[in-house]
Amino acid sequence: MKIVILAAGIGSRLGNPYPKPLTPLRNGKRIMQQQIENLTSFFSRDDIMVVVGFKKDLIMEEYPDLSYIYNPDFDQTNTSKSLLRALYKCRGESVLWLNGDVVFEPGVIDHLLPLIKGDRSFVSVNNSSVGEEEVKYSIDEQGLILEISKQVVNAPGEAVGINFISTGDLPPLITELERCDAGDYFEKGLEEAIKNHGIKVTPLDISAYRCIEVDFSEDLDNANRMF
Repeated sequence: MKIVILAAGIGSRLGNPYPKPLTPLRNGKRIMQQQIENLTSFFSRDDIMVVVGFKKDLIMEEYPDLSYIYNPDFDQTNTSKSLLRALYKCRGESVLWLNGDVVFEPGVIDHLLPLIKGDRSFVSVNNSSVGEEEVKYSIDEQGLILEISKQVVNAPGEAVGINFISTGDLPPLITELERCDAGDYFEKGLEEAIKNHGIKVTPLDISAYRCIEVDFSEDLDNANRMF
């Protein structure tokens, strides 16, 4: 299994003069530092790849021993194309990927392990909160992901930015990410892979654990209260 951290974006909503994954938390750690520590408690550091773009040298200098993939179009494309660049390097593998602004506790990874070991695709979700600006989801009769986007209505919860694609589901996801427009989020590719290829994606509820995506200053305040 490979692990991909998406860290190419400008993160303009938070207003940092540096990449959002380098945002310091009140506990003295940067967001990406905490991510890496949590991930390497369970997986090899050698399997982590980071997609960079905006002020990439700052991230690469901070963590020089990680593997990097550069998205030169970071200012013109969204997460669908950053993820696609990484998945090209992961053919024949399963992939755990996360947004570079997710702050979470190690227990989240422990909770994901059964599905990872079973090679079952999933999207981590929080069913205790449904933010208007967040990526939301709907389910089919089997309880699997049917739709996933910011436009979903009457959603049972929201996606938290930690996802897994199985070895067998990787090729159709790549196909649909290639078809995505430059401005699409990777969730569009995932939704189309479900619709057009019948891949099965489980909504994995992690509501019992501390986990938050930091998009705005209020999110950062909440993250600091959590940790």
